[in-house]
Amino acid sequence: MFKRICKITFITHGATVFSEDGIINDRIKSPKLNDLGEEEMEKVCEYLQKRGVAYDKIYSSPNACCLESAQIIAKLFKQKAETVDLLSRNHGVWQGNSYADLLKEYGSDILLQTPEKGESIKDFNKRVSLFINKLIKENKGNRIIIVTTPEVVQSALAKTLELSPKQQYKILIKTGSLTQISYFEGWSSIIYCDHKPL
Repeated sequence: MFKRICKITFITHGATVFSEDGIINDRIKSPKLNDLGEEEMEKVCEYLQKRGVAYDKIYSSPNACCLESAQIIAKLFKQKAETVDLLSRNHGVWQGNSYADLLKEYGSDILLQTPEKGESIKDFNKRVSLFINKLIKENKGNRIIIVTTPEVVQSALAKTLELSPKQQYKILIKTGSLTQISYFEGWSSIIYCDHKPL
């Protein structure tokens, strides 16, 4: 039998005005959740409550929408959410543009390019992987929640599935969804992906 080191439930933040329009947003302090985002988090909490599973720790990316989402979840478990330095990819000069406009103008390979004053997908994936490995080491034997952005979840899934960056962007991760990965010594396994509670 395989001995699990840590189980992580990644929860993407609820919807915002930017996420609904596909706008790239790297800002930390804005935007907050909109009405749909709050509704999504309520449904996530209902789902977690029905499952009746205890979580040892709740972590959150520092973005306002992640923190707000994490606080809603933390209240359910009567815990505090710990803010960690797990940022989404730095998109540099692409900040404020829509993915649709970038794809239309430059084609599908634009997502693999490094934006001016931004971060390459390779560097982003390396950063996310190192950070998740750190949390796993700190949480041996634990079940934890990480409230974060869809891109961080895509990166974690790509590492588990050994996907190329081009394949990575083909994984659709919606706001207000849950993805669970079990981590073992030297490998990991996806339990479920992009589950959106009804």
